[in-house]
Amino acid sequence: MNHRKDHQTTPLEFWRDAGAYWLDFTQRSVLFWDTLRQRGNNWVEHEKAGKPPLLDFEWETIADARTFEHPVNYALVRILPPEGTKTDPERRPFVIIDPRAGHGPGIGGFKQDSQVGVALKAGHPVYFVIFFPEPIPGQTLADVSRAEAEFLRIVGERHSRTQKPVIVGNCQGGWASMLVGAIEPDLVGPLVINGAPMSYWAGNDGENPMRYAGGILGGTWPALMASDLGAGTFDGAYLVDNFEYLNPANTYFDKYYTLFSKIDTEPERFLEFERWWGGFFLMGRQEIKWIVENLFVGNNLAAGDAEWSEGRAFDLRAIKSPIILFASLGDNITPPQQAFNWVADLYPTTEALKANGQVIVGLMHKSVGHLGIFVSGAVAKREHTQIVDLIEYIEHLPPGLYAMEVEEQRTNGNVRYDVMLTERRVEDLHVLQKYGRKDEIPFQAVETVSETLASAYETLAHPFIAAMVSPAAAKAARALNPQRAQRWAISDLNPFLWPLKGMADMARANRAPRDNDGATAMMERWTAAMTSASLDLYRDLRDASVENAFFRTYSPVSLGMAVEDKEGATDEPADVRNSPLVKEALRHIKEGDGTKAMVRTALLLMKAGTGRRRLSTMKRARELVSRDLGILDMPAEAAREIIRDQSFIVDFEPVKALVALPKLLRTSADRRRLLDMLDHLEGRIEANPKQLAVMDEIRRLLAEDETADKTNVDPITVTLVEREVENRPGRVAKHGSARHARDNRRTRARS
Repeated sequence: MNHRKDHQTTPLEFWRDAGAYWLDFTQRSVLFWDTLRQRGNNWVEHEKAGKPPLLDFEWETIADARTFEHPVNYALVRILPPEGTKTDPERRPFVIIDPRAGHGPGIGGFKQDSQVGVALKAGHPVYFVIFFPEPIPGQTLADVSRAEAEFLRIVGERHSRTQKPVIVGNCQGGWASMLVGAIEPDLVGPLVINGAPMSYWAGNDGENPMRYAGGILGGTWPALMASDLGAGTFDGAYLVDNFEYLNPANTYFDKYYTLFSKIDTEPERFLEFERWWGGFFLMGRQEIKWIVENLFVGNNLAAGDAEWSEGRAFDLRAIKSPIILFASLGDNITPPQQAFNWVADLYPTTEALKANGQVIVGLMHKSVGHLGIFVSGAVAKREHTQIVDLIEYIEHLPPGLYAMEVEEQRTNGNVRYDVMLTERRVEDLHVLQKYGRKDEIPFQAVETVSETLASAYETLAHPFIAAMVSPAAAKAARALNPQRAQRWAISDLNPFLWPLKGMADMARANRAPRDNDGATAMMERWTAAMTSASLDLYRDLRDASVENAFFRTYSPVSLGMAVEDKEGATDEPADVRNSPLVKEALRHIKEGDGTKAMVRTALLLMKAGTGRRRLSTMKRARELVSRDLGILDMPAEAAREIIRDQSFIVDFEPVKALVALPKLLRTSADRRRLLDMLDHLEGRIEANPKQLAVMDEIRRLLAEDETADKTNVDPITVTLVEREVENRPGRVAKHGSARHARDNRRTRARS
């Protein structure tokens, strides 16, 4: 029991508490600075070793892109499964692409509970795309995309008997994965894009200050000048500065106070993360120029204007594979708007997305920060594990936009997860951003200003700065960058710190117990909370000032652009029924075989459903009807094409799709297969009255053996099914008579 609340602290007790506190404070201070010394030593050792990937797994090199025809500083490695973990070479491989955004590779496999670990535990072969500290002179982002495409070709050849590899892209590696999928769509399987900014102008005022950086800095020219000062290379430490700028409280105080206050338990975690956070990699001038021009400032990727060679732009609509987008509401580096809005940019309506045959699944975390998406063990066990489980089924979804939710179920202390997929509309994405995205109009003015200033810089300043800075001078300047200096200055390279290790060993050997409830300890925590809150206040005032300055500067310039956008908004939307894929599918409504009839039946039942699909139910349904359906043994592309075409038919011509079913079932064996499939499903999975009515209608069509079009069949929509239920309530409400009627129809249809 704590008696401090029962009586006032005496002066003797106060001074005794103060003495114990200051002894503990002194010991913690010594251990704190020794931990920073260890961080510095780790940094120095990592630099000397050439900054190898910080993967928590053994690996072997498969291909080195420095030897390619268009060399780049990338390589493909295979992750070696740890002892006790077995992978199946005939299972679909995973290829993980880490961000090259200032730091080195390894975040996707930073610990055992990670994207790498999850895929390995599921039995999949895992490959990792790494990169080296310095770029090859003259390499471009197009060269990098070609190299990554070659990596996928190599993985495909190594696993030729499996389906195409799953590509997992983290942050910058996410849009890099999308670029590969756009230029080589036949090489990629499902794409899992985690925390990747794709629509760079997106965000909400008061929440996402990083989106204003390009405008406040004047566009592209600061990155060009930084590259010139680096003798043609851009220092990734500048990008790390941008990340740390977002949260000064954490950068300058919180992470260090956490280490100081938990010095007996925190150093291992702190040092592990700092090994990755302190590894600064370089980019070529052309690379950073393309990134800033086309993404940060120009937002050209979502618009389809980001060129990878002269006159040839990346078209994300060329991607054929399903895409899973993972974002978080707690991410202020890649907010959900930047992760999802590109979908609405490419596909103005849900029908347009479906007409392109695309499947997109969105997963939203409620609170985890940007780095937590990649490194959090809890996220790996929950979200990433379910993503890996879903991959096997996602390719057999009909085209559309789906929201993915991970449901947690606790039974007798055990935790089980299930996934719920809910059909959504592209139009729903607009609610993520305020003002109907009209606040993005000033960013168009930023692009114009950036082009003008960049042109002036290239003409007037670049020739002189580039000529003055030598590679040796640039290397010396990088060493003095505060991000690096704070590490090597607090290491054994500093002779004044040599006694620190001995002092730390003595402090550990004589560690005094700590009273966390004492008055002085409480005063420390109060001071820390006030310091952190003060820095947060400074951040909020600073961000509000920057945002205000941005809109005051660029909104007047963008008034004419707003008028143009308003005039352009009067254009009629394109009729997606006239798209080549849809027209071709509708041309073959009455053509097909038993497999297409099975798929069409399944899609009709889905259309009559609630729009929600539970992964556990999908697994059970597959077990029941996989042999009947006939698509699991097909190549993924062929199966996806059948599902896509039949979904077009069901979406655009549901009545004709239903009526034409008997024509696709040419033999009695085909009819028996379809009826058996319905029998397997009914009673074994949860079906609503509308779906039961659809099953009855299919049985009636087969039983009557009518091959001509029927004008008296109600539309297979919600209205049709409701009428079906209303007109024949006994089939649903009276279970016994409904079963009897269905049995009669089955007998007639089979005969």
